[in-house]
Amino acid sequence: MGGVTKLPFEVAEYKARQHRFLSQIAKDCLVLIPTNPLAVRSNDVHYPYRASSYMLYLCGWSDPGSVFMAQHDGEEWKVSLFVQPKDTTAEIWEGRRIGVDGAAKGWPIDHANSLSDIEEIIEKSLRDSNGVYLIQKSNQQIDEIVNRSLTSKSRQRNTHGMGPTSIVDPSPILDEMRICKSPSEIEIMKKSAELAAEAHSIAMEKTHSQIGEWEIQSIIEGHFQSKGSQWSYPSIVGGGDNATILHYHANNKPVKDGDLILVDAGCEIDGYASDITRTWPANGKFTEAQKEIYNLVLKAEIAAIEACQIGSPWNSSHKASMEVISRGLIDLGILDCTFEEAMGDDLDGKTRQFFMHGTSHSLGLDVHDVGVTRPDGKGDGRLLEQGMVLTVEPGLYFGSWREDITIPEKYSGVGVRIEDNVVITREGPVVLTSNCPKQISEIESLVGSGV
Repeated sequence: MGGVTKLPFEVAEYKARQHRFLSQIAKDCLVLIPTNPLAVRSNDVHYPYRASSYMLYLCGWSDPGSVFMAQHDGEEWKVSLFVQPKDTTAEIWEGRRIGVDGAAKGWPIDHANSLSDIEEIIEKSLRDSNGVYLIQKSNQQIDEIVNRSLTSKSRQRNTHGMGPTSIVDPSPILDEMRICKSPSEIEIMKKSAELAAEAHSIAMEKTHSQIGEWEIQSIIEGHFQSKGSQWSYPSIVGGGDNATILHYHANNKPVKDGDLILVDAGCEIDGYASDITRTWPANGKFTEAQKEIYNLVLKAEIAAIEACQIGSPWNSSHKASMEVISRGLIDLGILDCTFEEAMGDDLDGKTRQFFMHGTSHSLGLDVHDVGVTRPDGKGDGRLLEQGMVLTVEPGLYFGSWREDITIPEKYSGVGVRIEDNVVITREGPVVLTSNCPKQISEIESLVGSGV
């Protein structure tokens, strides 16, 4: 079985989401939302399964192969779920299934159907519809059924006037709904953030100057698993120069005495992700040069968090961190230019040589969550609202391997990123990951204390 045996939220919350979503759909349209397919790792070995975030959001169902369907019966919308039927042989090999009867009893749906009946039921439903809302490329069978219906009905429409005329992507509607989290969603995200913070702290405690990147990864991800969780994205653990590679994933090098270690790791609880980055010295003591860069990034992060206020533009956090870092790089002599040149006309100035990513992304059922870009195409123009959850993660990277930049020798090989998870509230930004140490004094007292 895919995973969820108990819904993370009350049925009423799922029903409210469905109502809000379907109220924006024309009543003569059919809605089809397949979950994610199984993904092959190699030959007959699959990657661990993770359901579609849209499926989790609408009904909490986490088993593979399922399809969410909604159709208006003339009086109200009816929600159906196609699921794997009970099958003793399959269950002996792959695990117990909830089945049709179990889904009908325990999930926020009106009907449950077997996947073996999906073609017949959907074809009939399509004949009764004038349009279809479908998330495509998730289920080849569903795509083929719908496209076949469109093709056949285009030949008959002049005579019969039945069947869908077009496919519409429902994800923009759902993305707008998902961008602001409910109190119950935030409560789960707080648990996810606290568990990830705990794992980072334990990794700091167990760090020593001869540790391997892979050992830190195993400490963190092992802690996630020990608490019934899992990683929300593959962990990044980079020592020394590897900390200057933004999406470093090899995690296979020994750490050297004197290196900084950058760890970007988060977990998932009930589908909701956390995403934390901390940077600490392998031997427990920052050098003066490392302190200069670390304190600059920390100052930028604090300013960026403070900028996360209701009504502020989405990119306020990035602008705030860019301002702090630009001034700091000039003060440290790393940049020899004016503040305006460091910032650039569109936050694209010389500072971007060393701080080349954004400061924030949305966080939720996906690590890089949906909704930042609005259906009207405007992203940075979106204003921060109550219930939005985002990361704040400025960084500075001085790879000694880079030939395109010139930096003082003392900063060579230094990479620092500090990342917290922040919820937007009327009282100001609330840091969900506040129990993860980030002050130099806290880190130096913690690193190696559990060795």
